[in-house]
Amino acid sequence: MEQGKYEQRERLIREYFRCWLENRPEKLGDIFAPGIVYSECYGPEYRGLGQVRRWFRDWNQKGRVLEWRIKGFLHQGEHTAVEWYFRCDYDGEDGFDGVSLVEFDARGRICLLKEFQSKAEHYFPYGEDEIE
Repeated sequence: MEQGKYEQRERLIREYFRCWLENRPEKLGDIFAPGIVYSECYGPEYRGLGQVRRWFRDWNQKGRVLEWRIKGFLHQGEHTAVEWYFRCDYDGEDGFDGVSLVEFDARGRICLLKEFQSKAEHYFPYGEDEIE
């Protein structure tokens, strides 16, 4: 039972990422609950499906998502964490790694999404030797 629910969530998250890659805002109403709260990794927060749709349209007028690759999922209760790599053509933005914490409502739609960002380029200040 749980496995099927988690597979459904993963499909929904993949569909959301595809919306950005293909610039398809018409699918957002199938993915998000009307009262969605969406927090981007650099500060903006959108409240309600109307604001999410407006942000999506405005963003895609200025930019384009080039890659949004999922690295993995972690499920616990009504929450799913998804690790990803994101790259776009927008205001000189470069690619970065990230994690989204996603909560689902009783109908299986996303009702809360919080993004967190990490630099994609990592370095090893003490070398790449094994941990002692």
